[in-house]
Amino acid sequence: MVTGIVFDVKKFSIHDGPGIRTTVFFKGCPLSCWWCHNPEGQAQQPELLLWESRCIRCGACLEVCPQGAVSWDGHVASTDGEKCTLCGACVEACYAEAREIVGREVTPAQVMAQIEQDIPFYDESGGGVTFSGGEPLLQQGFLLALLRACQEQEIHTAVDTCGFAPWEVLDEIRAYVDLFLYDLKLMDDAKHRKLTGVSSELILRNLQMLSERGHDIFLRVPIVPGVNDDDENIRQIGTFAAGLPHLNRVDILPYHRAASNKYERLNRVYELPETRPPSNERLAEIAHILRGLGLHVKIGG
Repeated sequence: MVTGIVFDVKKFSIHDGPGIRTTVFFKGCPLSCWWCHNPEGQAQQPELLLWESRCIRCGACLEVCPQGAVSWDGHVASTDGEKCTLCGACVEACYAEAREIVGREVTPAQVMAQIEQDIPFYDESGGGVTFSGGEPLLQQGFLLALLRACQEQEIHTAVDTCGFAPWEVLDEIRAYVDLFLYDLKLMDDAKHRKLTGVSSELILRNLQMLSERGHDIFLRVPIVPGVNDDDENIRQIGTFAAGLPHLNRVDILPYHRAASNKYERLNRVYELPETRPPSNERLAEIAHILRGLGLHVKIGG
C-alpha cells in the first residue's frame, strides 16, 4: 500500500489557490532556500522539534529516553540527533508540550478522510485541495493516489511546486491537476544554485512544458529584499513569464519572518537574520514592472 509523509493538514486556507481550501503539506524538498518559511518540510523523514521557550526544565524527557539521547546542557534538555530514534517517549512525557515530532506516515485514505469533511466549503466557495510542502512531487505515488481520489469526487486540485523534478513526474500527474501554483525565485542560475541549492534550468524547462500544454498556472514569486527583489531579476522573470504561451497570473509574495524561530527549534541556522519584509511601496513598484510586460499580477497569494 502506498503511503506518504506529511507534516500538516491546514483547513480553511485562503492563500493557496481559489476559494476555501484544505492544504496538505508533504514532507521533503529538493531545494534548501535560505528564506524557506517551512523548514520543517525540507527533510523527507520525521524530525524532533524543540520549543525552548516552553521547556520548564523538569527533566521528565531525560528519564524516559531509552537511547540516552537527551541531556541537560545547563539551559535546556537537548537531544543528540545521532542517538535519537524518534520513538516519541520524550514527547509523551513532556508536560509542557515543548517537544514535537514533525512528520507522520499516512495513507491516502487517511488524508482523504480529512479532505472529505470540507467538501461543503469547497462547493460553496469554489475551493478545493492544495498539495504543498516541502515538495509534493518528491512523493509521486502518494500524490498521484490523492489526486485521483480527489478527481473521483470532483474536488478541485492544486499542486504548489518548486518544479524541480523529472518531467516524467509532472507528465504523470498533470491530467489530475486543475491548477499549478508554480514557484519562480531567481533567473540567474549561479545565484539560484547558491541560494536554493539547485540549478534553475529544470525548473524553467518544466514550467515552459506545462505552459505549452495549456495548464492553468499561477506563477508565484517570493519577494525577498536583498536576495531577488532587484529590478533586473524582476524584469527577467517578467520577460520569461510574458513569453509563456499560457499563464493565468503572477502572484508576488512578500517575504515574512514568521518562520525564523522554526530554525532554532530544529537546531538549524537561519541564513537571513537581518532581512526584513519588503515595503508596500516596493511591492507596488515590482507589480508595476510586471504589469508593464503585459502580465496579470496580484500582490499576495
